[in-house]
Amino acid sequence: MDHLRKRRDFLAAAKAERAGATSFLMQGRDRGDAGTVRVGFTVTKKTGNSVVRNRIRRRLREAVRRVLPDAGRAGFDYVLVAREAALRTPFETLVQEIERSVRKVHTPKVPGARKSPSKTSASKTSASKTSASKASALKTGAQPDAPKPNAPHGVRETDGRPEHPASTGGAGAAAGAPTPPSDDIKPTPADGGLPA
Repeated sequence: MDHLRKRRDFLAAAKAERAGATSFLMQGRDRGDAGTVRVGFTVTKKTGNSVVRNRIRRRLREAVRRVLPDAGRAGFDYVLVAREAALRTPFETLVQEIERSVRKVHTPKVPGARKSPSKTSASKTSASKTSASKASALKTGAQPDAPKPNAPHGVRETDGRPEHPASTGGAGAAAGAPTPPSDDIKPTPADGGLPA
C-alpha cells in the first residue's frame, strides 16, 4: 500500500466516487491499471491545531492499515478527508466506517437512479408556480379591486366603471363629503337655482 503524494492525484480522487461517514469522507478512484492500492489523507485546519491533526491522521492511518489490505482493490486510489469527529469516534467504530465506505465506493451507481428532490429545488418549483399564477392572473384581469395606476386615491374600478368611495356610502360619505352631482337632480329655488 502506497501513499498519495501529488496534488493531481488528490484532485482526480475528488472527482471520483464518494462515501460519507461520521468521521470522514472517503473518495475512491479507479485508476484503470493493476497497480498497488494507494491512500491519501486530508486533514484541514478546521479540525484543530497541529497536535489534533496529527492525532487524527495517525488514527485514520492505523484504521486503514487494518481494512485496505483485504478490502481494497488493486488500481484504486483512496483519499480520506477527515472530520473533527475522527478524534472522538471509538477506534473499532472507525474501522467499521472505513469498511462500509470502501464497499460503497466499489459499488457502481445505477445510471439514471433518481435522487430525491432537495428543499431548495422544491422551493424554487413552488416560487416559479406562484409567479406563473400571478402572471396568468394579470393577463386575465382577475384582480378587479386593484387600483389603476393613474386613478385618484381611493377610486376603484368595478366592472369597468370608476367607483368613488363617497358615492357608495364609504368613508368619504360618513365624513360629510358632498355627493357628486347627478343628471336626475335639478336645482330648485331653495337651492338658489332657477325655478322650474
